Amino acid sequence: MTYPNGTAARILEVALAEVGTIEEGDNLTKYGKFTKADGLPWCGSFCNWVFAQAGVKVHSVVSTPIGAHKFKETARWHEKPAIGDLAFMDFPHDGVDRISHVGIVVGIEGNTITTIEGNTSGTGDQRNGGMVMIKQRTVGKEVVGFGRPKLVPYVGEYPKIDVPQAPKKLIRKGKK
Repeated sequence: MTYPNGTAARILEVALAEVGTIEEGDNLTKYGKFTKADGLPWCGSFCNWVFAQAGVKVHSVVSTPIGAHKFKETARWHEKPAIGDLAFMDFPHDGVDRISHVGIVVGIEGNTITTIEGNTSGTGDQRNGGMVMIKQRTVGKEVVGFGRPKLVPYVGEYPKIDVPQAPKKLIRKGKK
């Protein structure tokens, strides 16, 4: 199914189709080529590419701090998430004391959001990890705020996003 262009559902559909994409070489991707920033960290390029494919206009977020600032300047910065928002992140204790990563909000459950992010990894570098992944993040911890694009109103079904579950630890029962 193709959802209507300009809607949050279409953003989710486009982003979901990219999950599992891995960079070629050092930060080389179709997303970086699209934003003319190939070879640079590409979380923002991924978001800009997805929004363009979904028919949603949004300013550049290739530089995540500048992208976040523009949302603040245009009164489109929010503390609470909505599906289709851009989630801006600053990872505590990573040595970079500023917004340094962005992903797309695809699910919300209390203070936990589900995102689809470019240039992240499972357990390694969260903001330069080389892969498009579905992640869970915490609002008020690493997620510092949300940029809300202007979307076409949409009522209906959304693509289903399956959150990968962390492998359960094996518990070995001792002999009694």
